[in-house]
Amino acid sequence: MSTPRDLLNAAKAEIREIDPHDVAARLDHFTLLDVREPDEFQQGAMPGAIHVPRGQLEFSIEGRLPDKSAPIAIYCAGGARSAFAAKTLQDLGYRDVVSVVGGFNRWKDEGLEWSTPRSMTQDQRVRYHRHLLLPEVGEEGQMKLLDSKVLVLGAGGLGSPAALYLAAAGVGTLGIIDMDVVDASNLQRQILHSMDRVGMRKVDSAKATLTAMNPDVKVLTYDTRLGADNILDIIDGYDVIVDGTDNFPTRYLVNDASLVKRIPVVHGSIFRFEGQVTVFSPFVGPCYRCMIPEPPPAELAPSCAEAGVLGVLPGVVGSIQALETIKLILNLGDPLVGRLLTYDALDESFRTFNVRRDPSCPACGENAGPIQIAEYDDLCMPHPLNA
Repeated sequence: MSTPRDLLNAAKAEIREIDPHDVAARLDHFTLLDVREPDEFQQGAMPGAIHVPRGQLEFSIEGRLPDKSAPIAIYCAGGARSAFAAKTLQDLGYRDVVSVVGGFNRWKDEGLEWSTPRSMTQDQRVRYHRHLLLPEVGEEGQMKLLDSKVLVLGAGGLGSPAALYLAAAGVGTLGIIDMDVVDASNLQRQILHSMDRVGMRKVDSAKATLTAMNPDVKVLTYDTRLGADNILDIIDGYDVIVDGTDNFPTRYLVNDASLVKRIPVVHGSIFRFEGQVTVFSPFVGPCYRCMIPEPPPAELAPSCAEAGVLGVLPGVVGSIQALETIKLILNLGDPLVGRLLTYDALDESFRTFNVRRDPSCPACGENAGPIQIAEYDDLCMPHPLNA
């Protein structure tokens, strides 16, 4: 019968080990993998190490480190768990894996660089536990969400579900811009608000709802009209813009400003029983002007106040906007860049259309001149797809 020492020696016979100083001399070469327990990792770690506890390794590693040809240096406290982990990774098909001799204890004893990683509180671990279970998110991804800044344009039909899900996901800073007050007619679809807040400024109502949902979230409010005179200052520093606006002038203004600041925009719009979502990634995919070069005539563009909208519809579209935003922050999956997703609530169908960059686009085209941030109220009529 084999002893633990026998199993360790057998594992070491099948792997390669490396001296800590050799790793320290080539930190830019290796991906460092820490397989200790969370409490050990929080007390100190090697620079830039990815943390996957040994007990979660088999089911989590491929989501965290998908490239099986990349060089990986694994360490634990003393070198035993890392040896078993190296053997496991080799069995999973990783081709360039080494175990650090002596582990983190020897690394520290020999005066090599280390630091105390920033980590989540216990309350945060409970709140985001389902995210932490996802290898594609994990603690590293959740920290990215907590560090991110998202600006939501409008606290209305689309902004409400988008902001609620972004706050629940732990987006650290949410900016909300809206210059309106809560009206009873809003409550059929604008779920940030309630009857007792009728007459209240929408941004204040939104902040009360979002901070009550998640105290981790810092809510910045802009009770102002978004215009050429303030848009560049307002959007500056945000990672993603969620566009829940309802008119052509603002959409063109946001498009041009986002190109100047190179901030992606998650666009959503709704009308009666139909909605659409796409992502405008500056100078990567098409912009709003590529998709809609000119606004349609007013008679072809009735507003939702005139034509109506099913109250549940913005919940579907705004939730998709929140999902696309999270994908952008975490670099997950395939965002809707260059694709327009449409939704028909009556027959419960989704369709996707390819949208290409326009080489002659006056904003992002190959020969486009400098972008001018200007008002478009005289050029545009109400948008047919609004909240």
